[in-house]
Amino acid sequence: MSESVFHFRQFTVQQDKCAMKVGTDAVLLGSWVKTNQSRYILDIGTGTGLIALMLAQKSAAYIDAVDIDETAVEQARMNFSASPWNDRLTVTHMSFQSFSESTTKKYDLVVTNPPYFHHASKPAEEARLNARHDVQLSFEALICGVKKVLSDDGRLCIILPFKEALEFMDMAQSKGLFCHEMMRVRTKADKTEKRMMMEFSTQFGLLNESEMVIQDDCNSYTEEYIEMTKDFFPGLK
Repeated sequence: MSESVFHFRQFTVQQDKCAMKVGTDAVLLGSWVKTNQSRYILDIGTGTGLIALMLAQKSAAYIDAVDIDETAVEQARMNFSASPWNDRLTVTHMSFQSFSESTTKKYDLVVTNPPYFHHASKPAEEARLNARHDVQLSFEALICGVKKVLSDDGRLCIILPFKEALEFMDMAQSKGLFCHEMMRVRTKADKTEKRMMMEFSTQFGLLNESEMVIQDDCNSYTEEYIEMTKDFFPGLK
């Protein structure tokens, strides 16, 4: 997914200015999240604005997006303006830490495809570093900020690699955010989990676990992946 323009079913994403391009993680999370009756949604680290646009397509919510990278904010603003839901989408150039301290709004749903490679060696390019590493937004800062902006019945939905997901889940629970939904994602049936998508709230409850495989043995998309992404992903029927 490296094109400078990416066409989805109901919107287009320009991504020539963003360090992080449209990727499978964002498509998965945007497709998996249930918006329910959310009135206010927050997208943390919006990048191109893809997840915010996906949630705008499948809800009537007002969606705020925040990103620390100025060029990403410019790109997201462009993509929002060109979409059918421009009147419900807003993007702010600010760190999430500052945003969570300054906003008085409470969100029914918070979504994020966050920086996570804190175990890996860091790339030299600063914009890509900020997008892929937790230098600018640690898990602890993310959890504490989310707790400040969530409504009483609000939910956090996040996608992470397997190892980081387990770390995040333990830290979140220690700070009063509990995982209720978890989907393990494998690239193929015989591979280990590549990603985990999780839904958290401040309410303690049972954990519902599920699993999805993206590709079959012939490297074609599985029926379950097609079903999940069919409303957004071009070329899938």
